[in-house]
Amino acid sequence: MLFNSVGFLIFFPIVVLVFFLVPGRFQYLWLLAASYYFYMSWNPQYVLLLSLSTIATWGGGLFLSRARQQSGARAERAGKWCVAGCVALNLGILFFFKYFAFVTDNIVKLFSFFHISLNPPAFDVLLPVGISFYTFQALGYLFDVSRGEVAAEKNLLRYALFLSFFPQLVAGPIERSKNLMRQMQEPHAFDFQRVKNGLLLMGWGFFQKLVIADRIAILVNAVYDDYVSYSGLQIGLATVLFAF
Repeated sequence: MLFNSVGFLIFFPIVVLVFFLVPGRFQYLWLLAASYYFYMSWNPQYVLLLSLSTIATWGGGLFLSRARQQSGARAERAGKWCVAGCVALNLGILFFFKYFAFVTDNIVKLFSFFHISLNPPAFDVLLPVGISFYTFQALGYLFDVSRGEVAAEKNLLRYALFLSFFPQLVAGPIERSKNLMRQMQEPHAFDFQRVKNGLLLMGWGFFQKLVIADRIAILVNAVYDDYVSYSGLQIGLATVLFAF
């Protein structure tokens, strides 16, 4: 579900309306359900990876919290091993889905230079949407807990919302736990001025995307798809426009 799709135009008002209708203590549960539905609309099976990262780093945060309450070298070593394990798990998943094919292709090319033929196993997998964002956000939370900057979240569902919150799940930004999790622990009442400001900000964002960026993309893609047919000045101009 793209932010500029008809589906999102239906999805978003329903989420907002129900959010302000349900009691405050259930608001985060509704947002969690909406966020998982939003993510599963891309590829339902990849929600398992999101859930794995969520459970691993949530459990890791609780373990680190208990380790910090104990003194001694043993507790300190256990905390370090916990962080290392969570980092290895999350970055391992990210590497496999995002960089495995790139690395193996380059290894094959390197060995072919020395006339050595390699046939690595081929994995035909799609890149999970938003995997970089929620991976680094989860690890950022873990580092914050290990440094004592935030308390470990004991509510698994509230922590799951922190990682899966749909407005920033697939496009960022990577949010710090001490900023976002605090907001998810508070009930929110309807405020006309805040809603109006939010809609104006969204409208400006849609204008930048649909009217400016998507129009520029037509020119940039034309140059990049056939760059040998264009001059250096034209390629340079397309590169500057790509930044916009």
